[in-house]
Amino acid sequence: MTGNHTDKTISRRRALAVTGGTVAAGGLVAAGFQSAFADTADTTTDADATASASSTSGACMTLMTSVTEGPYYLDGALVRKDITEGKAGVPLTLRLTVVDATDGCTPVKGAAVEIWHCDAWGYYSGYTTANPGGSAPAESEEGDSANDLTYLRGYQVANANGVVKFETIFPGWYTPRTCHIHVKVHTGGEKEDGTYEGGKVNYTGQLFFADDIAEEIFTLDPYAKHTGSYTVLADDMVYDGGGAASGLLTLKAVHKKDPSKGYKGSLTLGVDPDAESTGAGSGGTPPSGAPTGAPPSDSPSPSASASS
Repeated sequence: MTGNHTDKTISRRRALAVTGGTVAAGGLVAAGFQSAFADTADTTTDADATASASSTSGACMTLMTSVTEGPYYLDGALVRKDITEGKAGVPLTLRLTVVDATDGCTPVKGAAVEIWHCDAWGYYSGYTTANPGGSAPAESEEGDSANDLTYLRGYQVANANGVVKFETIFPGWYTPRTCHIHVKVHTGGEKEDGTYEGGKVNYTGQLFFADDIAEEIFTLDPYAKHTGSYTVLADDMVYDGGGAASGLLTLKAVHKKDPSKGYKGSLTLGVDPDAESTGAGSGGTPPSGAPTGAPPSDSPSPSASASS
């Protein structure tokens, strides 16, 4: 660990203190997904969600600044709503609204939103031998049926109100980063052979989670099997403290007294549909001790980006 990262050791003892006992990984998937992934949120219309995209003052939100895409990007993610592939973890329903920040926050219909993130132990598909830091079981020990090249990656295409939804799990963490989800917004391409081809990337960013919620989640199984020093938001090398404009998600617990039931996360992404992002935005280079590893020889080639 570098000196600017707070030591937050996640322990099974704390898990017992917070939750009254550990929660089995299988139980999380079986019991939590049904409630967290139900489309009950759809009772609030997409039009209502779009209307709330603008600030309460009536002014359009500021344009979001692109940051690094990180070293774990892979081309060819699948167009799909559920990206879990059986990965164990706390359910997360993610609802993102893409608006044109240069034109009164009007919805960007047809924008392709791409996300990717690590599993509960800090491993990315395509890089399953990369060390997440701290002490974690090998990714292969999870015993799931996930495809090692595609899990926790996917696209969704925005509807007329600029809205996309994903079903996933709460990400884990890896040294030296805080908990996060990577995101890109594409326009001008089209769905082809199960993925999204062509067009350009308008925005490359990362989505972040409040420290108190993340740290509580990490006391639960299977997250608790990864121990070590967790980086809080204030010490992260990418998050700049700007709140929602910098990617901080609004999170709502499915069950207030039981975090294992999952969360609903939402955010409005203000982009410029005419701009192009190279994925080489701010965020610096990873300090020594950052995860290392390479994709399997039969996987797509990763991006050349050198940042976390």
